[in-house]
Amino acid sequence: MSRIGRKPIELPKGVDVAINGSLVTVKGPKGELKRTFPPQIRVLKEGNVVRVQREGDEDEVRALHGLSRALLANMVKGVSDGYQKVLEIGAESVGYRAEMSGGKLVLYLGYSHPIEFPPPPGITFSTDAKTRTITISGIDKELVGEVAAQVRKLRPPEPYKGKGLRYQGEVIRRKAGKAGKTGKGK
Repeated sequence: MSRIGRKPIELPKGVDVAINGSLVTVKGPKGELKRTFPPQIRVLKEGNVVRVQREGDEDEVRALHGLSRALLANMVKGVSDGYQKVLEIGAESVGYRAEMSGGKLVLYLGYSHPIEFPPPPGITFSTDAKTRTITISGIDKELVGEVAAQVRKLRPPEPYKGKGLRYQGEVIRRKAGKAGKTGKGK
């Protein structure tokens, strides 16, 4: 049996789980999330604890067991604490900056024009000019990660000069580039 799938999910104060067949709704202080689970997976609420059980022992059902439990735990953590990803503008990226304008994220990334990135529903952006960071926040872990990846994709970090957007704490291996001509031999 899946070790992750067997672990119970304890509900923090203020979080409520409603189960309607395969549709699970999690409500908390930060918002509400809904997800439909496969029919082979059953979600049971026992007091202040939620458990995920599987019906069957096939490989596919066993894989869904741990996945479903992890997704449900992410929903519970999202509505209680929320998630955030932080992107950094590389120190070598001269002229690159990010700012908020009318609720939109406006990025100046060395192109001939600024890039406006409106936040999808459930996502909030914030920028800090001093630390050169962009913070992406929301209650849906999957959506926060996807939006952070889309913003990073606008100017990914490059290994030669170190310019671009990177996740906070991400290490980019630097390359030397070409050595140039030495003048020896023709």
